[in-house]
Order: sequence, then C-alpha cells, then structure tokens
Amino acid sequence: MIAPLLYVPRRTALGRASALAASAYLSAFVAVAFAFSHPLILAADGLAVIAAGLTAGTHRALTASVRFAAVLGVLMVATNAIASQRGDTILVRGPDLPVLGTVNISAEALAEGGVLALRIAIVIAAFAVFTAAVNPDRVLRMLRPVARRSALTATLVVRLVPLAAADHARLRDGAALRGPAAAPVSRSSLVRRLVAGSLDRSVDAAAALELRGYAGAPPGRYRRIPRSPVDAAFWAVAAVVSSLAVVVLATGAASYESYPLIASGFEPLGLAFALALPALAAVPQLVERFRL
Repeated sequence: MIAPLLYVPRRTALGRASALAASAYLSAFVAVAFAFSHPLILAADGLAVIAAGLTAGTHRALTASVRFAAVLGVLMVATNAIASQRGDTILVRGPDLPVLGTVNISAEALAEGGVLALRIAIVIAAFAVFTAAVNPDRVLRMLRPVARRSALTATLVVRLVPLAAADHARLRDGAALRGPAAAPVSRSSLVRRLVAGSLDRSVDAAAALELRGYAGAPPGRYRRIPRSPVDAAFWAVAAVVSSLAVVVLATGAASYESYPLIASGFEPLGLAFALALPALAAVPQLVERFRL
C-alpha cells in the first residue's frame, strides 16, 4: 500500500519540473492565501491548488490533505468562535464563566474562523502536492549549494515522514486483519510500534550516511541537473500570479474585514484575478501537452 504523501515518479509537468521551479509555482498560490482574506479569492486559490494537484496526478495526496484540513478547519472555526469575543452580530449568548466572563458567539467570529480554516487548508493542500510530486533528491540538490547540512536534514524529513505514514497504514491494516477473536489494538500500541520503527529506521539511515562519507568534508564539485523544458512555464505562472496579486492588493479590488462587522469589497479586477487563478494553475500542464 502506497501512502498518499509518498513521492512517486509521475510523467506530468510538475513531476518533470525542477525543484526550484515547482517551489516557486506552488509558493505563489500559498502567498496568495496569506495575502488575501476575501473568501472568493481564497476559494479561487483553493481551486487553483486543486487544479495543480489534479494535473500533477496527486489525487490521493489531495484527498488526504482535504480530509485533514476539514477536521482542523472545524476545530479552528469552533475555537475562534469561542475565544474571539469580537463582532457586533451576536448569534448565541453564552453563559457567564468565572474566568472568561460572558462567552458569546458572533457571526463575525465564525466568518473569521472560516477564513482562517480556508487559508490553512490551501497551505496544507499545496504542501501535500509538493511532497507527492516533487522529487526529494532534487530538493536536496537545490539546497545543497546554500546549506548542505540543512538540505540533508530537510530531505530526510521529506523522505521519512511519508515512510512513517506508510508504516502506520500497514500496522493499521495488520491490526484489522487479526480477526474478530483477537484483542483490539489500542492507538497507544500503534503509536509505540510506529515510534520504535521510526527510531530504528533513523539509526539505520544515520549509519548509512556515515558510511557514504556524509560525516567528512563536502565534495568539491557540484553537478548541475539539466533544466526541464517546462520550467519556464512554471516560472511564468509564478511571476504572473505574484504580479496580479500585488496589483489587486495595491488597488484594493478585493478587500475584506470581519470585525466589527463583516465588510467586503469586490471590484471587476478582483473578480478577474479570482477567475484567472485556477486557469493559470493548469497552464504548465497544457504547455507540456503541446510540447509533446
């Protein structure tokens, strides 16, 4: 069984792209999620990330990220509704608590929680697509000239986290196949076995790295990887998305405020930007098809 976030080589544009171009491409949509609070812009940005994941063939990674983000989003909305005692539109007047005082739930707090949940869902989905589609070895080579040890650590994390997810899936399936007469396996037992296996794998990885010379001096030469023909398309999309985002922010074409009352402004430029985001996400795959 292949874990959803495990990297698998794919014959797609994102799978062939260099790590730097893929990082710039997905980072542009993540930056839009952090720069804007308007729900329509965030919804369009989420569709763009989904389009990027579907064209990259990372369907299972997107599904897993959406499930996790949905649970986390519900918790964020509920937490913000209770913790943020702001907003003029009171929906539920809560009880008077000794320390917290009167706990009221406002429509503005719910809306702000929804914005935060949508933002974090976009970020989680983008990182899931990056983990499943971009070769971690290329990430290591990209960061190697800047920080060799940090690049090695980051690449090991990218590799070992999906392996831990695959181990958890295998342990869970094995526990389910023991039969109805077997004693149920608790979550703490699964966690202990998962942690023990991860520690064993970490020790083996450290020994293998030491035998391969990573503990000594770094090599003097660096072999560059040839650029993918579709890298230019990813760079162009990242530049266009970033430029349009700056223009929309500067003109205030998509403004949004949750407190004290929900207020939003959406001009034609903001609408055009929202419609362009999903289309721009699919441009590299179209360029790859026409090239072939």
